[in-house]
Amino acid sequence: MQDRQLFEYAVIRVVPRVEREEFINVGVIVYCAKQKYLKSAFVLDEVKLKALAKDIDVKAVKDNLLAFTRLCSGGKAGGPIGELDLASRFRWLTAMRSTVVQTSRVHPGFCIDAEEKLIVLLKEQVL
Repeated sequence: MQDRQLFEYAVIRVVPRVEREEFINVGVIVYCAKQKYLKSAFVLDEVKLKALAKDIDVKAVKDNLLAFTRLCSGGKAGGPIGELDLASRFRWLTAMRSTVVQTSRVHPGFCIDAEEKLIVLLKEQVL
């Protein structure tokens, strides 16, 4: 098990009407400290989204999901949060919030390749 490294992930979900608590899984975010890895991936099914909330602003949802990508990449494009270290950015992105775009609780696991794990989790949790 020495090849495997601890990683953490959360499922990214869209909650069109927070008061109803209905959501669809749209992506995942994976953090692995040993591999210096923080990345998110998402697939937004607009038909499913519109089925839950026909009047939702799809562009605003996409913009929020793209913010995950910017913040994971870090740097000035991510604003002040993008300047933080990987662990701090992951914790900020996965903090509990009551907004349209949220994350699940954080789940731990072990992986050999964090990028490969991101793809597997996206398939399992979203597609």
